[in-house]
Amino acid sequence: MKISLIDLAFLSEKRKDLLLLLEEGPKTGDEIKTALNVNSTSIMPQIKKLKEGRLIVQDEKSAYKLSDMGEIVVEKMEPLLDTVRVFEENYDYWINHDFSAIPEHLLNRIDELGNYFMLEADLNRLFEVPEDFRKNLLESKHIKMFLSYFNPLHIELYAEIVRKEAEMSLILTKPVFDRMKNDYFEDLKMLVESKNTEVYICDKNVTLKDVVTERFCSLVLFDKKGKFDHQRLMSFDESALKWCEELFLYYKDMSRRLDKI
Repeated sequence: MKISLIDLAFLSEKRKDLLLLLEEGPKTGDEIKTALNVNSTSIMPQIKKLKEGRLIVQDEKSAYKLSDMGEIVVEKMEPLLDTVRVFEENYDYWINHDFSAIPEHLLNRIDELGNYFMLEADLNRLFEVPEDFRKNLLESKHIKMFLSYFNPLHIELYAEIVRKEAEMSLILTKPVFDRMKNDYFEDLKMLVESKNTEVYICDKNVTLKDVVTERFCSLVLFDKKGKFDHQRLMSFDESALKWCEELFLYYKDMSRRLDKI
């Protein structure tokens, strides 16, 4: 029975790895064995199947390369594999958290989060700002933040950022703004009047924290009950920084600038 192209591309880890390898360019049999750390016995049957399925061909120098059809298939494979990896590496996190605040066009590119890692607060410092996050934030020069929840410890961070004269754009949801205005008026006034800080108010009811700088990005999602569980994603990948910046700009476009209070 003829094997389907889906099965050819995905059913075997060796075939999948070989197709991704050949995207770099033609490879001889020896180069394939070295790159994939396999022997002839294990890889040659997979090469034979891919040739029969017309996903790879052999050139006149006996090197293997992707066929025209293979190039198209592999081009579409990579985003899917990267998307699966994003979810699979922290499967329990994603199935238990609400990502409805992420717009569809960015959800469709969630593979761009790349090599992110989960940062969890120490149980003995549960309500403190994680040190890795704090350190990278204070070493940044250009900071964009969207906040839908209030933490009094953030006030100290904002003040330190202002003292360091870093550029900061801060979007507050209406409840966060109201809390700061009522209980931390002078601190809010300091932010609004800082020459390097822009403060915006977003009336949209979302639960999300998005931070992106020239150094790193961080994303906080709430669980499906609307609770904050002290987990955050962090990444230093360029694609993740771009993705988180687009998320910030999405909400900035629907926010209003606060020039005075």
